Amino acid sequence: MILWLLCRFAKGAVLEFKQLKTFICVAECGSISRASERLRIAQPALSRQIKLLEHTVGAELFSRHVSGMVLTEAGQVLLDRISGPLHQLEQSVLDVKSLEAKISGEVKLGILPTVPDALTISLFEHLSVKYPGISLHVKEAYSVNLIEWLQSGEIDLCFLYGPARAYQFQSIDLVTDEIVLFSPPGILEEKDSIHVQDLAQLPLTMPNRPFGPRLIVDKLARAAGVQLTPKFAVNSFGIAVAMALAGLSHGIMPISSVWQLAAEGRLELRRILPGPAERLLILSHSSMRPQTRATRAVQDTICNVQLAMLADGTWRTTLDLD
Repeated sequence: MILWLLCRFAKGAVLEFKQLKTFICVAECGSISRASERLRIAQPALSRQIKLLEHTVGAELFSRHVSGMVLTEAGQVLLDRISGPLHQLEQSVLDVKSLEAKISGEVKLGILPTVPDALTISLFEHLSVKYPGISLHVKEAYSVNLIEWLQSGEIDLCFLYGPARAYQFQSIDLVTDEIVLFSPPGILEEKDSIHVQDLAQLPLTMPNRPFGPRLIVDKLARAAGVQLTPKFAVNSFGIAVAMALAGLSHGIMPISSVWQLAAEGRLELRRILPGPAERLLILSHSSMRPQTRATRAVQDTICNVQLAMLADGTWRTTLDLD
């Protein structure tokens, strides 16, 4: 299929940049109507561009359904081959224009509630020293909102739960965190682990689905033949922790988000068996929009800060069991 498409191009077909950008947007949005809203271009015009592109490559790129548009095999091949080069071309133009300019500008970052506050604070500190011209705006939300904002362009970068192949974004793997049970001190037996079957007997405070750590633990529970039903359904990491600190319930979170409270003796942490249960934290940006120099500077700084936290032990990734 790849060779066949390349042969079509070799016979003199010309791919227009605008058509390729439209194609990527429709592929990401899954429908002409949503792509029209994002690009602010009339639906008939977008449909014509897609049809012209299909005529150029000599293959149907989408399967049309009532609910939307799905890439065909040929469409997936084309998307895989052009996303990277198009992004590089756009970025090259921006880099040439800004070679002589000091790195500055506004960057909007989406952060998961479970990302340690220490990372955000350190990020602001590093940026204020190295890149004083960058204005960083941080929005906190769960993955479902961050994905929507990244697709619409409301944010430039965001943390997500991996793997990266689950999204049509450009992503960097940051760290794999163990998901642990956090509890009020002295409530449970003095054990450093708990089986997922026993979680069903505890008063749990958990967010509604979809929520990365909960989905992972729910999967473990189903494999063990049990269903986890939280006593308190709360879509707030802060409230879930406060409930545990008040002795009212237990919760499930990545260890990095509750490690400091455990180190202070305010919470107890336990490994969830069979495990360890883990989640991959990634840093993503949209392949539809080229990164500015300011966005890349923030991205690089996040990676450096996170590596430093791993090195000095302020970011823990796993529960050490004796």
